Amino acid sequence: MKVLKKVGKWFLIILVIINLAIIVAGKTYLYKGVANTYLKGRSGPTIEEYKIFSNREVNAGKPKEWAVSKLNNSKKLSPENEKEFKDMQTIAYLVIKDDSIIHEQYWDGFGENSITNSFSMAKTFVSILVGAAIDEGKIKSVDEPVGDFLPEFKEGYNAKLKIKDLLTMSSGINFDEDYVNPFAYPAAAYYGSDLKKLTYKYKVTEEPGKTFKYLSGNSELLGFIIEKATGKKLGDYMSEKIWKQIGTKNKAYWSLDHEDGMEKAYCCFNSNARDFARLGKLYLDSGKCDGKQLISVDYVLNSIKPADLVDDDGNKNNKYGYAWWLIPNYKGHNIFYARGILGQYIVCIPDKKMIVVRLGKKREKRKDNNHPTDLYFYLDAALDMYGN
Repeated sequence: MKVLKKVGKWFLIILVIINLAIIVAGKTYLYKGVANTYLKGRSGPTIEEYKIFSNREVNAGKPKEWAVSKLNNSKKLSPENEKEFKDMQTIAYLVIKDDSIIHEQYWDGFGENSITNSFSMAKTFVSILVGAAIDEGKIKSVDEPVGDFLPEFKEGYNAKLKIKDLLTMSSGINFDEDYVNPFAYPAAAYYGSDLKKLTYKYKVTEEPGKTFKYLSGNSELLGFIIEKATGKKLGDYMSEKIWKQIGTKNKAYWSLDHEDGMEKAYCCFNSNARDFARLGKLYLDSGKCDGKQLISVDYVLNSIKPADLVDDDGNKNNKYGYAWWLIPNYKGHNIFYARGILGQYIVCIPDKKMIVVRLGKKREKRKDNNHPTDLYFYLDAALDMYGN
């Protein structure tokens, strides 16, 4: 009994010390992180976790129903693809061809109106909004200095940073992009309550516009810039310029750092497969919707071509534009796509007039040139079934 009391006493002392360290270090977001991961038997976020955060509603306008092809679901996934889809806990698989739904499947109780997180696909959506702000004259061009909007970037090395450097993931900022370390930027931003205070702690430490380095904080800074340039909350601007214009059916939810706070621009835009596909269609149609040019053709084309950069190994970039991932010449197709960390994808195959949306709970590791292995299963399935 004495031993147990002694162990209990030391356990309490250690617990108090840990809590004091967390409070003193300003890492109180760890409480929310641990409560919603390890105490629930998992090590990371889930696709429906928007429910634990405050959100800004992104209102839709007049909905436009997708046409349904006469060939809809006329073909079945191969046994190999079916197994891969289930192993990766796919919840939605949607293929649009010639502006019509040609294949649509849902799993695990999810359906066409189910709301789930896009995770880093939101980075692509932020890029779209930068294009809208440029077209509106709120931002002069992608070459405008970040310091024109954010005073924290007016002096020293920070003053070299341009909007284009954020779009192309070449900022040279010392963000610690680590998805395992609970003290790194992604976890602190996701579970924390003050994105601006957190993000402004980081500085430009390398020459901007030279080297590709994927950093979530870059997209968050773009969110700050859009808010400053337009005078509107990011979710409201998304609703006005894009979501209401492209025929989406359901309102979306953009998770915030606190009540009526700042959108998590680098992640956490929550919607459904059919409405996500509308964003793919917008870029497949070079920024035009129903005869109206929502995003300039030049901006769209620059977004989906490789930025003039090298990676850490000195290899020329051919995989990333303005927050769109690129796969050049895959089986004769030049593909661009948005992606999220748990296998969220909006894939555009222009020469086939095809959009593939996959949502799920798991993703395989990155393979060649930083593209996740499972992505090719979703691509190949669509091309094999409906590519002719």
